[in-house]
Amino acid sequence: MVKRAMQLWLHAIITLLIVLISEGHPVDITYLESAVAKGAVCLDGSPPAYHFDKGFGAGVNNWFIQLEGGAWCNNATTCLARTKTRLGSSKLMVKTVSFSGILSNKAKFNPDFYNWNRIRIRYCDGSSFTGDVEAVDPKTKVFYRGARIFSAVMEDFLAKGMKNAQNAILGGCSAGSLAAILHCDRFKGLLPPGAKVKCLSDAGFFINTQTIAGTSHIEQFYNEVANTHGSTKNLPQSCTSRLKPGLCFFPQNVAQQIQTPLFLVNAAYDSWQIKNILAPGVADPHGTWRNCKLDILKCSSSQLQTMQAFRSEFLKALNSLGPSSTRGYYINSCYAHCQTGTQETWMRDDSPVLSGTTIAKAVGDWYYDRKRFQEIDCPYPCNKTCKNRNFESDASKDDTED
Repeated sequence: MVKRAMQLWLHAIITLLIVLISEGHPVDITYLESAVAKGAVCLDGSPPAYHFDKGFGAGVNNWFIQLEGGAWCNNATTCLARTKTRLGSSKLMVKTVSFSGILSNKAKFNPDFYNWNRIRIRYCDGSSFTGDVEAVDPKTKVFYRGARIFSAVMEDFLAKGMKNAQNAILGGCSAGSLAAILHCDRFKGLLPPGAKVKCLSDAGFFINTQTIAGTSHIEQFYNEVANTHGSTKNLPQSCTSRLKPGLCFFPQNVAQQIQTPLFLVNAAYDSWQIKNILAPGVADPHGTWRNCKLDILKCSSSQLQTMQAFRSEFLKALNSLGPSSTRGYYINSCYAHCQTGTQETWMRDDSPVLSGTTIAKAVGDWYYDRKRFQEIDCPYPCNKTCKNRNFESDASKDDTED
């Protein structure tokens, strides 16, 4: 019996690897050593890094840039801890990553963007690329330079051909997706006036809501991030002129003022937000939410009721942006976090759909102005195409999750 179980397990693993290999392709890392002289460095002082798969054919002058995710660090202690991980040091990053989903180079899996220049910028600053403190922390030797990293890599891409861009998208996943929102208009300003430039937020619409204990955990956390990293001057002035800097990490306070077209892909039951905003460890000392956070199928009826209330708060925050003819959104009812960078949720025969449409088609139609897409799913568990396996892409995983 044990031998048979092991055989089945090995077969499943091999099958999964075959699928991943067939759907993705490896792209090597590039270290931007020249950025160090500009002070554009990771938390530990190492150079920023990215993975670049060059465009071809009709896509040579088109650019898709994905900002990697991985939450944030909010004080000297948590930022020092990140220097011992890939989220704070390029020395600890894997040398090769697999591109799939919106980063795929195959027309079958990514029909609208497969031949573009496709780039993943690695995340190692802990501030959604907003930090810029001149002085190095004398005790921890930690650098807070996320905004400088963003500027340095963009200069590098402009020199590599992005200055001739005809089409461009700044996107991201999780904390990188928030960065795509915060830097959206700045990105457009770097490109030729005639270029078609839009921004894509994947699981970056973090909302300002209370925990299950009734505390404002995420608002306090973002205040600390802004203070630690000196983020104020790199957050949209349209927000900081009205609100405290920490509140300008919430897209509900920023997105309405963004001039560049923006598309929001988000699960209404975003698994990271359920884990870290609604029911973080500090608000759940006895771990009563632990199993529910890992698997929505294990949530009690009262926990599901709380999650439905979270969805209502999420939609309220989204609707507060008001109507826009250039903004698109795809809000499904999956229990997921980051859905564009992995083939399973981007576009495949068994991918989730909303109004009969995959995420890939919705984003492509919106970008090329073929069709406006502004759809919100019905409440869980109505969408049977959602696998609800607490799916999180590798680009979004946070080593410092609460």
